[in-house]
Amino acid sequence: MSQSAPPPQPPQSGPLGANPYAQQAPAPAPVPGAPYPPQPGAFAAPAPAAPVRSNLVLGLVAALVAAVVAGALYGVIAGATKHEIGYAAVGVGFVIGLAAGKAGGRNPALPVLSAVLALGAVYLGQLVGDAIIIANHFDVSFNEIFFKHFSGVQEVWKKDADPLTFLFLAIGAAAAFSGSRKAAQ
Repeated sequence: MSQSAPPPQPPQSGPLGANPYAQQAPAPAPVPGAPYPPQPGAFAAPAPAAPVRSNLVLGLVAALVAAVVAGALYGVIAGATKHEIGYAAVGVGFVIGLAAGKAGGRNPALPVLSAVLALGAVYLGQLVGDAIIIANHFDVSFNEIFFKHFSGVQEVWKKDADPLTFLFLAIGAAAAFSGSRKAAQ
């Protein structure tokens, strides 16, 4: 029977003599209260988990700012294309939820508040889009139509509202709710 084994090595001779570990650093002193003394080359202990944030006011302010900006942008897109775009409503809701979740953390009220703000933002965007279309049609400024004849813009919105309009509102709210919960994780 033959086994593979390395041939015997002659003793090492050098400046340290036969013991290559003679000048190794001494083992560190044990840490009081540690179950085992630290070992050389061992990994450091993992960092403690970050504390859970739950700042309702900061999340609400971030969501409100995101709602105004995203709603206005949604309106500009709708006004420029003369069509409501469902993916844009998803984006509006998700941006609002993301802002609320990142800034406010895991507060359980933020997903619901984000959904409500998304409803308002998509509605605002639809009104802005209608006002842009009306302003371009009558060759007047957007500001005059939107701020001086706001009730007329709302009447046009009511007249043009169909099930798809309300579906976009619901999609935006659902995306905000989901985005807020995912961002807070």
